Amino acid sequence: MAETTVRIQDDLFDYVNGEWEKNAVIPDDESSTGGFNDLARDVEKKMMGEFADMAAGKEEAPDKYFAQAITLYKQALDFKTRDAAGIKPVLPRLAKLQSYQTLSAFSADMAELSQNLYLVPFGGGVQPDMKDTSKNSYALAGLDTILPDTTYYTPDNPQAKQLLAVWEKMARKIIAETPLSAADQDQYIKDTLAFDQEIAKHVKSREEWADYPAMYNPTPTAEVAKQLAPLDFTGYLKELLPVVPEQIIVADPRFLKEFSELFNEESFPRFMHWNYLMELLGNTGLLSNELRLAGGEFGRAMTGRPEAPSQEKHAYRLANGHFSEPIGIYYGRKYFGEKAKQDVTEMVQDMIQTYKERLSGNDWLSQATKDKAVVKLNKMVLKMGYPDHPKKVYDRFHVDPDKSLFDNIIALGKAGQAYNAEQLTQPVDRTEWNMPGHLVNASYDPSRNDITFPAAILQAPFYSLDQTRSENLGGIGAVIAHEISHGFDNNGAKFDEFGNMKDWWTDADFTEFKKRTQGMIDEFDGLKVAGGTVNGKQIVSENIADDGGLAAALATAKKDADVDLKAFFLNWGRIWREKARPEYAKFILAIDVHAPNKLRANIQVQNQDDWYTTFDVKPGDGLYKKPEDRVKIW
Repeated sequence: MAETTVRIQDDLFDYVNGEWEKNAVIPDDESSTGGFNDLARDVEKKMMGEFADMAAGKEEAPDKYFAQAITLYKQALDFKTRDAAGIKPVLPRLAKLQSYQTLSAFSADMAELSQNLYLVPFGGGVQPDMKDTSKNSYALAGLDTILPDTTYYTPDNPQAKQLLAVWEKMARKIIAETPLSAADQDQYIKDTLAFDQEIAKHVKSREEWADYPAMYNPTPTAEVAKQLAPLDFTGYLKELLPVVPEQIIVADPRFLKEFSELFNEESFPRFMHWNYLMELLGNTGLLSNELRLAGGEFGRAMTGRPEAPSQEKHAYRLANGHFSEPIGIYYGRKYFGEKAKQDVTEMVQDMIQTYKERLSGNDWLSQATKDKAVVKLNKMVLKMGYPDHPKKVYDRFHVDPDKSLFDNIIALGKAGQAYNAEQLTQPVDRTEWNMPGHLVNASYDPSRNDITFPAAILQAPFYSLDQTRSENLGGIGAVIAHEISHGFDNNGAKFDEFGNMKDWWTDADFTEFKKRTQGMIDEFDGLKVAGGTVNGKQIVSENIADDGGLAAALATAKKDADVDLKAFFLNWGRIWREKARPEYAKFILAIDVHAPNKLRANIQVQNQDDWYTTFDVKPGDGLYKKPEDRVKIW
């Protein structure tokens, strides 16, 4: 039901969602409700019922992968055993960390520690090489901060002191359960907070991470090793990887350049105390219920959730986190209809055709760039519903019913890490999916030039066989076109049809594209929302995709003889329905590359000429924008 006191010309989001928002109740263990969240909650409830039935023997697990997930679920749900063990399962790992008194001793064992899931002073892993996505490379990055982003550490951020106080209170409660003396507990927490403050000075912000191509900085391995001294990085790679690569892809060059300021002989004790706390706090979810609840206090404070998930939900999420793809395949096979799959697949084909038509009529691109863009569209791979089989890594996973939950989770993590390292000498598997079938989301992968639509998002309001085609195009149609548009956003534009980072534009075209991209940044930058002030640069790639997606979906809808543009725009407003807690609004604004939902609904329609003719939007109306100020890219 629409909110009758609000005119659609002034606020599409409130007109469509206002009455709902007044009455919507956010569950106590969640940060927001509406749209994506409601669908995700329904999927989770459905799958939790399946898990409970299989665990009770009422249903058979469909395959060996799902059977492993059920074993893990039952162990996670056995709080009698977990409560009896208390903090004991993690103590041997904490003792292992305490055994390193010198930097040289730590360096000598660094590969073994990494293979056993302990933190080392940098992040790293194997992933497709951006310049040649047929092969893998080893990438290196920095460490994570306690607070969600480096921007929290600026002197004028009022949240930092408050949130770090919550973190410290939580840490003190949990570290008190360890064998450390009271004096050592104080020192470990003091050193952890000091080391965290230092990390924040040397790592990228979320805005910087939003620039994908800036992560590609191939550097000779010998040079990286020199920068990471006194650590023996070359020795680390020899033990960790099947071969030592000639070059490392440095994702955060400043972190590498300034590494010695963060990690050195003097800071080593602080690093080890930080490592101890990260190990302890990172594993509370595998310990007793009391420690599970205590370990979630900081996360709940950041996102405003009054309560932790129930034991049943926690157990399901733990199992799902490690076996998501097999679980998504089961969901897809059971709940995803062939008719819907065929209908949405045709919609994707329609949308790609619309893109080609819009490119041919584009008035700011040269023919040479248009031709390359069409080649990229023709090579774009569609992944619809769910994969045929799980990734090969799942064959490495084994949950031993005779081992503890803690030991099984560590074993799963080790198996995954070993598999990742082995991929360095293996070709990239382009058939792999980056989302499971039961996730309510969609994605574009620039390194594979593929678009993924999990089965779970193909529900109302995004899509339904019971909705009109105009409604579906305003929902899933715009989402489909959004993902296609990512192939031509400020990041995707720098990758070719095979997902390789390559300059395929003419200089003049790319200059004009950057000018239009700046227009999109300016359109959002500085806008005030419930969580604070919008950073236009951080969210520009998603805004380009929203703009292009809405335009292409509109053009596709207008091809239909019985098109209903009012229904189209109303459903566009409906899919962004959300009610969020104030704490979560601040948190998500700081870390997300997407604009707040209300802005996604309201700002993008103002760039579409059809918005004005459909609802007679005129100067003076809240959602009016002068023609010359409307941002048009795709």
